[in-house]
Amino acid sequence: MQQVVQEIRSGTTSTWQLPEPPAASGQLLIGCEASLVSAGTERYVVDLARKSLLGKARARPDQVRRVLQKLRQEGLLSTVTQVRAKLDEPMPLGYSCAGIVLECGTGVQEFKPGDRVAAAGPHAEIVAVGKNLCARVPDNVSFQQAAYTSVASIGLEGVRLARLELGSRVLLIGLGLIGQICIALLKAQGCRVFGIDLDPAKLELAKTFGADAVGKGSPLEAIKAFSGAHGVDATIITAATDSNGPIELAAEACRPRGRIVLVGVTGLNLPRPPFFAKELEFTVSSSLGPGRSDPQYEEKGIDYPIGHARWTAQRNMEACLDLMAQGRLPVEKLTTHRFPIERAPEAYDLITTNREPYYGILIEYPGAIETPRRRIELRSRPATSGDLGVSWVGAGNFSRLIMMPLLARLGGLTLRGLCTAKGMSAVASGEKMGFAFATTNLEEILADARTQVVFVMTRHNLHAEQVIRALRAGKHVFVEKPLCIVPEELEAIRVTVEDLGAACPILTVGLNRRFAPATAIVRGHFAQVRPLNISYRFATAELPGSVWPQDQEIGGGRIVGEACHAIDTCVAIAGSEPVQVYAESVAHAGLEVSDDRVTIVIRHDSGSSSTILYTAGGDRSGPTERIEVFGGGRTAVVEGWDRIDLWSNGKQLRQGGGKDKGHAAELQVFLEACRRGGEWPIPWRELLGVSWASLAAVKSLRQGFPVRREGLDVSPDTM
Repeated sequence: MQQVVQEIRSGTTSTWQLPEPPAASGQLLIGCEASLVSAGTERYVVDLARKSLLGKARARPDQVRRVLQKLRQEGLLSTVTQVRAKLDEPMPLGYSCAGIVLECGTGVQEFKPGDRVAAAGPHAEIVAVGKNLCARVPDNVSFQQAAYTSVASIGLEGVRLARLELGSRVLLIGLGLIGQICIALLKAQGCRVFGIDLDPAKLELAKTFGADAVGKGSPLEAIKAFSGAHGVDATIITAATDSNGPIELAAEACRPRGRIVLVGVTGLNLPRPPFFAKELEFTVSSSLGPGRSDPQYEEKGIDYPIGHARWTAQRNMEACLDLMAQGRLPVEKLTTHRFPIERAPEAYDLITTNREPYYGILIEYPGAIETPRRRIELRSRPATSGDLGVSWVGAGNFSRLIMMPLLARLGGLTLRGLCTAKGMSAVASGEKMGFAFATTNLEEILADARTQVVFVMTRHNLHAEQVIRALRAGKHVFVEKPLCIVPEELEAIRVTVEDLGAACPILTVGLNRRFAPATAIVRGHFAQVRPLNISYRFATAELPGSVWPQDQEIGGGRIVGEACHAIDTCVAIAGSEPVQVYAESVAHAGLEVSDDRVTIVIRHDSGSSSTILYTAGGDRSGPTERIEVFGGGRTAVVEGWDRIDLWSNGKQLRQGGGKDKGHAAELQVFLEACRRGGEWPIPWRELLGVSWASLAAVKSLRQGFPVRREGLDVSPDTM
């Protein structure tokens, strides 16, 4: 299929050939008929991409600060590698389309194949969209009209936030695409509208949409006369400018206790005197309405009860389509240009050069694809040709920015398939790395006879199933931590490994810190000493509870998803498996999440004891990881994987670790084991024990008592 893509490094806007996405749980697969270019939002993205590297840095100083912080914590080489990989990451364009439902994912009962729908999806022949971001199109509304739905919903949400009534008088600043739509929406609500803009042509168009009065620039006296000298009830700003002028004009134009709603982009220096004197309200409208950007709503399909959120993103979309069906939202009058998908880059040249006037720019598609094509051969030749065929599943940030560049430095590999859910990152990274094909279907990887090794780098809730399928397909598996997120999955993996017995391919988990130089040095320092006292402080970045790693159903929470690193490192240093786990978190004290402020105490079967302080909430520029080990008259301290201090017999020895966390070493050890066979990089009993301990820490935190591993059993009953 074809999709419009913005390349960040080169600034090129182009149409790519991608494999079609599948319909995941809660999603609709839609064959697009038309989509609308959101000129304001998409022009910003394209303009930013077309800037020089210095220009990008000036436009995004927040990203520059993040790079400098990463430079301090991870060193120059790692930071440069990640920045280059990030610049090579393409972006999809568009978010307002309409078409025909081709397929419904599990859990979707509200729609069926053949339905005509509008959706918040990108410019692509086929899109996969969550069911709460779709709305059924009335019979008398064309796809070309329905393509405006998501953009129109942005205007409608701004109108709703103004809390207007029949007869309200409204000032509308900015008469571009959304501004014109807002006029129609305000008139449908029984409001009187004064529209202003700098472009005379936009003023004339506003009259055809029903504006009661228009003015060029900042006609304050005319606005006051329009409002009966009281001031307007509300001002809605849809302009896009760096100037603070729209805010200042809005404050002067509003009546006492009036409302100002920002839908567009302006300077945000609020002038205190008019806001204070009039007790004005100011709010910023966020996209389509409640639910937008909420993973529970968008990804899991959990709707907000209508009694608590009357107008969600989806219900706003439905309201806009209803107005189109009644003829009260004549968006067809806004269409000035149409481009077939293969000529989509011309649309972006138009909005960035302003070579001619435009309003609504539609991208049109040749029609639904009858047979989904979930695999495409890539143009690039394999980067290397060797004895080991490697395929890759998942291309998130860690996968692309850390692991793939490390893989690129290794020889003796034949890169086969790269599989991702949406296909765009599979093609982008596949071309760059030299993979033979890109796909959105895991079966293409598992059925590939030349693939001997599969890297599973997907979201945590997918790990267990994909690991089991790959092992049973006879593939060696490297799965990024964690191995699984619930006890039942761990038991299923255990059964699989034991069923396969001696024929089981090699399985390892991305617990890289046990392969770090610092870990090897500490293990050597305590080679003949048991038991040990181990203390591991892991100061991590704070994450809101809404992101997927915090979601117990998707990420498993941060104990299972990240504190497992510390647990595994302690197991590696102690040289023995965990047999008892106790965990306690800080008092909640209004925190959004407290599971990432936890102390975990582990008893090992050798008698060693490990204490892990895994905590968010500190300063991000402060120290991150510190390990202290004591026993047999010896001491070791590892600071930031860089400084290693060893004490014995009254003498101190300092060594360097180079901030190396072991990623490269774990890859080399794993791939060599796949070539030659023999012992697994991490013994199976330790993989099992570390996964059990991570899950046991969560149980202990919930129940308030230690969890013991009787007879080293890991079945769900022991959890």
